[in-house]
Amino acid sequence: MTVSETNNIHIQQISKSSYLNQSTATPTELRNALRLHGLSPAKVESFDTQKKRALAQLRSKSSDIEKYVFLAWLRNTNVRLFYGLVSDQLEETLPLIYTPTVGTACQNYSSIYPFLAPPGQPDGLFLSINDLPNLTQIIQNYRPYPQNPELTPQIAVITDGSRILGLGDLGVGGMGIPVGKLQLYVAGAGVDPRRTIPITLDLGTNNEDKLKDEFYLGLRQKRVGDDQFFPFVDAVIQSLTSLYPKLLIQFEDFSSEHAFQLLEKYQPTNFCFNDDIQGTGAVILAGFMNAINLAGIPAKDHKILFFGAGSAAVGVAKQLAAYFVNDHGMSEDEAREMVWLVDSKGLVTLDRGDRLAEHKLYFARKDNSGSQYPDIASVIEHVRPTALFGLSSQAGAFSEQVLKSMAGLNERPIVFPLSNPAYQAECSFEQAMIHTKGKVIFASGTAFPKYTDPNTGLISAPGQGNNMYIFPGLGLGGILAQPDTISDRLIYSAARACANALTVEERSQGLLYPVLPRIRQVSAEVAAAVVAESVAEGTARNEEAIKLVNAHDRSALLKFVTSNMWTTNEVEEEITTFAPHL
Repeated sequence: MTVSETNNIHIQQISKSSYLNQSTATPTELRNALRLHGLSPAKVESFDTQKKRALAQLRSKSSDIEKYVFLAWLRNTNVRLFYGLVSDQLEETLPLIYTPTVGTACQNYSSIYPFLAPPGQPDGLFLSINDLPNLTQIIQNYRPYPQNPELTPQIAVITDGSRILGLGDLGVGGMGIPVGKLQLYVAGAGVDPRRTIPITLDLGTNNEDKLKDEFYLGLRQKRVGDDQFFPFVDAVIQSLTSLYPKLLIQFEDFSSEHAFQLLEKYQPTNFCFNDDIQGTGAVILAGFMNAINLAGIPAKDHKILFFGAGSAAVGVAKQLAAYFVNDHGMSEDEAREMVWLVDSKGLVTLDRGDRLAEHKLYFARKDNSGSQYPDIASVIEHVRPTALFGLSSQAGAFSEQVLKSMAGLNERPIVFPLSNPAYQAECSFEQAMIHTKGKVIFASGTAFPKYTDPNTGLISAPGQGNNMYIFPGLGLGGILAQPDTISDRLIYSAARACANALTVEERSQGLLYPVLPRIRQVSAEVAAAVVAESVAEGTARNEEAIKLVNAHDRSALLKFVTSNMWTTNEVEEEITTFAPHL
């Protein structure tokens, strides 16, 4: 190939790239070199001006779903500008690119899909049951940033759309979840956006509304049974790991039964984790560690009640039980006895008379003396809990009566309504503050506004058990350490690091979690803890990471982590590798 032909390829790669093309910020000299002169207005803008305009456009949209579509288009046409805007305006944009807005986006995904990206720019990788014979080739088709073939994927987030947030089976509409999660990996921990793969498995849908929707883009068939589900997932995992042996795989929003089964099958041998089960558990554990300090009750005296008994609830419960074992010297049985589960039929007991799902058996009670407790009020009266966790997707389940009961039992009741989106949360922060008379130690799964006491004018901020405090740092730490698997100890180390990441000022304010604008600092701490634990376990394979940990130089380890965080500055640096000889 001649020099001229090579230059022409480089020109096309830059000018057509959503990653490299700087749009109106492209310098005049580079416009000439790329033959872009005259294809845009003459003014060369600064990156700050681009971000200012993008923010103005974002704020001009009248609904959150319009803002979601705008941001998706921006992400798929100008990567640098998108992440620059998100990083600068994290608190404003986070609810738009992920919960709660992503729930609405998933519900309407087939209607908005053509407007999320220009033709030829994929929003994610769709693998249907019909693709089974050609999975490896189809996976290789996903190359949204083809400029550098050495940049192989480092992380994939996979869903089958069967249990999206608290919204149920949304089929291929579930793609919004892996797309959103990977945006948070980039924004929160600096994972290179070019090295991510959002994947949705299309195995049909049992959602009749979707099957009847003329715009639905997925397979128009009922979901396949387990006899096809598990072999297909196995084939996908094998294809991914054969192509990309160092790929970290995150399972997301599978049905509760499948989520546990997949984790049980793959965690012992594969580089993977499940954020619904393990990530949620870890971030809530981090908040609970700090809540215990505020509550003033010895750890061994806590009684923890879960309203909701799905995969996320049991995942959280197991993380809390592990905490009591690891940090407070309890036996596994003693720790398990501190947890009570409530599902749609009441307190989960072994003698309730129904067939319990396998994942509920671990915490099913056998000390109920034959009595059954059919609702949350009767369970609270029976258990007298110190902490109440909601993962039920039942809005208003923590009623005035429930909250007053918790306040009557505890000087500082711990109440964590964790269901997403906000309209499915068990209670709001305002309701919790009012009905406990400001005594509550609160964290939610979605963002709630601050509460102003009408009598004193005191402003209180709610905690938010956002998985973003855990999974980006956990993922980055895994990518850097390259362990064979993501063990329970690695998850636990991430939770402990998150809990310890509070500053002195944040602790003085009674916060359970660090403030969100510090997310990259928090992710660096979490990643460093994961790397260190991986080395301690003997599973790390990255020699540089092993050497740093064994040198016991924490500042050097943190510097290693932060130096591997992608920033928008790297886009300009990348262009310089293409541009000199054009």
